[in-house]
Amino acid sequence: MPDIPNVAFSDGTSVPALGLGTWNMGEHAKTAPIEVESLKRGLDLGMTLVDTAEMYAEGGAEEIAGEAIAGRRDEVFLVSKVYPWNASRQGVIDACDRSLERLKTDRLDLYLLHWRGEHPLAETVAGFEELRRAGKIGAWGVSNFDLDDMQELMEVPDGRNCVTNQVLYNLSRRGIEYDLLPWCQENGIVVMAYSPIEQGRILRNPELIRIAKAYQATPAQVALAFLLERDGLIAIPKSANPQRVEENAHAAELDLSDEDLDALDAAFPPPERKQPLEML
Repeated sequence: MPDIPNVAFSDGTSVPALGLGTWNMGEHAKTAPIEVESLKRGLDLGMTLVDTAEMYAEGGAEEIAGEAIAGRRDEVFLVSKVYPWNASRQGVIDACDRSLERLKTDRLDLYLLHWRGEHPLAETVAGFEELRRAGKIGAWGVSNFDLDDMQELMEVPDGRNCVTNQVLYNLSRRGIEYDLLPWCQENGIVVMAYSPIEQGRILRNPELIRIAKAYQATPAQVALAFLLERDGLIAIPKSANPQRVEENAHAAELDLSDEDLDALDAAFPPPERKQPLEML
């Protein structure tokens, strides 16, 4: 089994730095068995953080995740997200109950606001805190929040209980390195990177291919290893192919040299100024 490093949330909970995404799962009945198998393979390899959302296939991905973790719930750190239009105080509680039903479990380890919407942050946080006191969630966080959003959240009652911000981050989307990532690191808020290989679009980059060959690795493994160099960061690649899940897990074993990190900076330049937060 690959040696996957751990990342600790501010509440002391430790989780693997490499997890399992479920975006686009649960869309078609014919692909469900291989999706479940892929998630189970990831769990076997130590990628025990499973990230899903009520948005993905309108609950279908949660059902896939629920099937994959059946009988091994205590091994898993389970994450889901609430739609912004469901994020009133009572709406959060009701949405969580629906997610728990689809996941066939009595608790989420982490519950996120998927992106900002019309409901005041104070209402959403109050709902999250009520869920936490009821034992239905272990912790809460946000997704797609830029720096100004995070700073505003810190001023809301109990806002500092936020443990994570899940954002788009990969070699071709490095804007958060200018301000958001350092701020989160300084404030003890874990960053979760979604679409860490840009849904495969970066894997044909010649420099990425060259570096991968030098390590006898795949371009995807190098792209993931680049993210795993960051402190306080979790990458959540999604794959419905058990073999690719295995490849992803072994990305944790790559130790990129300073020279190769410099070469990646040349191929995918880091930001030199503030950039708006990107989303997919």
